[in-house]
Amino acid sequence: MKKSGISRRSFLEKAAAAGAAGIVVPSIITSCSTPKRKEIVAPYMPEKAPDGPELKAGLIGCGGRGTGVALNFANAGPNLKITALGDVLADRVTSCRERLTQDGIEIADEKCFVGFDAYQKVIESGVDVVLLATPPYFRPEHFEAAISAGKHVFMEKPVAVDPVGVRRILATGEKAKGMELCVVTGTQRHHQHDYVANWVKVQEGMIGDIVSANCYWNQGQLWYRDPNPSWSDMEYMIRDWVNWCWLSGDHIVEQHLHNIDVVNWFTGKKPVSAVSMGARHRRPTGDQYDFFSTDFIYEGGMHVHSMCRQINGCENNVSEWIQGTKGASNCQNTIWDPAGNEIWKYEGYLPDAEGKMTTNLAISPYDQEHIDFVTAIRTARPLNEAEFVAISTMSGIMGRVSAYTGKIVTWDEMMNSELKLGPKVFEMGIVDIPRNVPVPGN
Repeated sequence: MKKSGISRRSFLEKAAAAGAAGIVVPSIITSCSTPKRKEIVAPYMPEKAPDGPELKAGLIGCGGRGTGVALNFANAGPNLKITALGDVLADRVTSCRERLTQDGIEIADEKCFVGFDAYQKVIESGVDVVLLATPPYFRPEHFEAAISAGKHVFMEKPVAVDPVGVRRILATGEKAKGMELCVVTGTQRHHQHDYVANWVKVQEGMIGDIVSANCYWNQGQLWYRDPNPSWSDMEYMIRDWVNWCWLSGDHIVEQHLHNIDVVNWFTGKKPVSAVSMGARHRRPTGDQYDFFSTDFIYEGGMHVHSMCRQINGCENNVSEWIQGTKGASNCQNTIWDPAGNEIWKYEGYLPDAEGKMTTNLAISPYDQEHIDFVTAIRTARPLNEAEFVAISTMSGIMGRVSAYTGKIVTWDEMMNSELKLGPKVFEMGIVDIPRNVPVPGN
């Protein structure tokens, strides 16, 4: 196979810093004798971004998440504007525009673009910032175009659906560093106050050395769209994108990435191999699986069990768990000693209207990631999360490919793989791709 041009040095040498809002944080260091730990400092996460020159943002991908991204950005601080919208589908642009109008955000007719080239028109519309929220398949191309044009970028996770796309993200992320552009991604737990506080305690050594981990995203069935005679094959797939592997990466990548990413963040490591299983029982559309169960082996031989499922009527669980030599943590808000006694609890929650403590933080992590994004831009302290989220995306891809094939999959194999999903032609017609659900062992 053709070798990747990306260096396969340890991508996670700066995992602690990249994971904590991109701000350099002292991390664990080792000597030839006894391991020592430097002081861990929590990243600065202000309540609002500072004022500064006007920043104009263009949104590419105007669905529900994209509309939310636009509002999160506009609310991050003063002097922020959404000035351009782009989507393949005209009704998505219209619905997004109408929702933004409710918050006093007016978009001019000439700054609303439709079609597969809408992303280029948004980038060229005079914006300073590009917000990427299309189905993940399109992320590498859009990210590359935005960085090449000198724009700061917020992009939703995941950032690719295949190894070719991941390598493209890595290369573009390196280019962004050289241009001192800010790149923030939709892995919002890195900007969630309780997760960050817990991460600091783990890095300080409260649970000792991490020896194993578990992560889960088990929930009910997601939304889907039935075919419509008025839609072309391509339009139908895009409207039903979360159920098609070439558009979403399957839910181990599109959704469960959050949990895998937390394990990567807290351990400062990445998986070197994966053996996975999965199947399809209930999903009514698309070509994806309903569940995955994966045994990841991380650097140093640590095992991590990953589980995700999207089936109604089953046990739900969205969480992470790390086990250390001196204790354990749920990564979010609690640490226990080996006997199960609680030795640390996050205390930053606010009381609700009845005076009870609630899990709703003062600042939503969806807002906080944009506050941190704008703060980095305006303080000229570039943060770049592209590499970290690319590694987590590739981790999920490893689990998917192993489940689809029934084979062990390694990090090096994926980094050198030429696997690329999706059609060769993009137009509102027939999508020339296989439609079969993968069967392992073939």
